[in-house]
Amino acid sequence: MKEIKSQILSGDCKEILKKFDDNSIDLIVTSPPYADRRKNTYGGIKPEMYVEWFLPISNELLRLLKPTGTFILNIKEKAEDGERHTYVIELILALRKQGWLWTEEFIWHKKNCYPGKWPNRFRDAWERCIQFNKTRNFNMYQEEVMLPIGDWTNGRLKNLSETDKIRDNSKSGSGFGKNISNWLKRDKVYPTNVLHFATVCNNKNHSAVFPEGLPEWFIKLFTKESDTVLDPFMGSGTTLKVAKRMKRNSIGIDIQSEYVTMVKKEIQETELILFEP
Repeated sequence: MKEIKSQILSGDCKEILKKFDDNSIDLIVTSPPYADRRKNTYGGIKPEMYVEWFLPISNELLRLLKPTGTFILNIKEKAEDGERHTYVIELILALRKQGWLWTEEFIWHKKNCYPGKWPNRFRDAWERCIQFNKTRNFNMYQEEVMLPIGDWTNGRLKNLSETDKIRDNSKSGSGFGKNISNWLKRDKVYPTNVLHFATVCNNKNHSAVFPEGLPEWFIKLFTKESDTVLDPFMGSGTTLKVAKRMKRNSIGIDIQSEYVTMVKKEIQETELILFEP
């Protein structure tokens, strides 16, 4: 079995990323500070300055990601003066100009989102997980995230009509066709691009903690064992801990030294060998 390595680094990721080789990372999963958020820990970036702040970082990510690799960006717009800010949309467009392909967008449905009351909106129950790639020929292992087909097949597939056995046009005129007989003898199906994970409520060491299921899902989908996963805004280190458990190499960077110390201690306690560059 290959030795699994982890690098946990303290400092500004914009500078630290310059030390890594071109085309060396298989998957980037990260959640940078949102605009005007985490002011106490990361200073807060103004929405109108967000694109300018992020592009030098994403330029390094573009350089070091493998042509077969994937970049997952977890981010969310804020509401300001009664409307959503456009900085995430502006960032997507800027990343495309930088050379990234905007391949897909996953929605993280937060099953236990905080209750609240606002005069002109409902509570936020989702966040974006935006997929970017360098090329269209990226690694993707869809079978790894398949789901049990469910009990609906017990009745639906029991007595198939002739229509169920062909790919026909939808009666609603949408053009969508289906061949129900294709599901015979199957026990798993492919998931949708809506991911259902509860937020983490019991970790007081960091202001915004991933549920482990979120990076785990993307690590399954886009990597194999011994591949390398990067989180340039590591925070509490969830991505690295999951990567270690799944036998992936990992690199984590954070500008807050206390988080770096905390993550090193937690990963050392799980007997992971650390390598500093």
